[in-house]
Amino acid sequence: MALRRPAWWDARGGLALAWLPVAALFGVLAALRRLAYRGGLLRSERLPVPVVVVGNLAAGGSGKTPVVIWLARALREAGHVPGILSRGYGGSARLPEAVRPDSDPDRCGDEPVLLARRTGCPLWIGRRRADAARALLAAHPEVNVLITDDGLQHYALARDAEIVVLNERILGNGWLMPAGPLREPLGRLRTATLLIANGDLGATLRARLPARPCASMTLRAGHLWRLAVPAERCDAAAFAGRRVHALAGIADPDRFFASLRALGLTLASTRAFGDHHRFTPQDLRVPEGDVLLLTEKDAVKCAALAPPDCWVLPVEAQLDAAALKPVLERLHGSEAA
Repeated sequence: MALRRPAWWDARGGLALAWLPVAALFGVLAALRRLAYRGGLLRSERLPVPVVVVGNLAAGGSGKTPVVIWLARALREAGHVPGILSRGYGGSARLPEAVRPDSDPDRCGDEPVLLARRTGCPLWIGRRRADAARALLAAHPEVNVLITDDGLQHYALARDAEIVVLNERILGNGWLMPAGPLREPLGRLRTATLLIANGDLGATLRARLPARPCASMTLRAGHLWRLAVPAERCDAAAFAGRRVHALAGIADPDRFFASLRALGLTLASTRAFGDHHRFTPQDLRVPEGDVLLLTEKDAVKCAALAPPDCWVLPVEAQLDAAALKPVLERLHGSEAA
């Protein structure tokens, strides 16, 4: 199911205010749930290898997928053998299963397939991440650390380190759902191992953050590649004088459109769809001779649908090498224990 971000999440207007009583109840229930896991009333399963959770406080595109890709590469460079767990959101699979670079995104979800392609790590999906983890470790006993994609609120799986990605624009009005985009209040960040700021954080937000290690991240655009022939690459200058259209079915389409304009492209049209949208040929239709640009996540689902002159913009998370230090300290502490 494709998801669209409600407009009232971006301001403390009348509709958001109307939802505040429900948001207050949501906050109480979320706090009670956390306490139940902390107190042992609900079971949190501990795995035989360390677990690093990558997640966010808000519903929406904070930039965690590039962070998972960066983390997998950084852990491998540090001598670890990482595997990745995902819920498989947007896919039809119900039971744990492996995801390969050529897996069907309609079954496994678009983000897991993208992660499998970009990281080369063993990757399993499952509604219950502990079940998926056991299956992954049985199939890949060499894996000695697990990365959980978007698992911050999945307390049924114990974790050794937490990375929380912050994008101030996605935090919106700063209220809990459904009055705002927050799944948990900012105070939840007190237990995070590492905060990653995707873009600049304002002084007001920084003053509210707990004293936790915080790294700045930028997203660097790579060379565009042709969807029909991935080995064929070019830069944005190759489209000078061409009519260019952009399409995005992600949580934050405007971020993608802005990145294209930052490359010097003038966009003849933009089309924003809900996150995890299932595309049709009509969605991707452009006038003959025009160019269509997609995100990597959307490209996973569009290879059989797109026009010939369709190109994909990859992005890489850029972080200082020292950002990994607090995570490695946690992992080494877990291994010693």
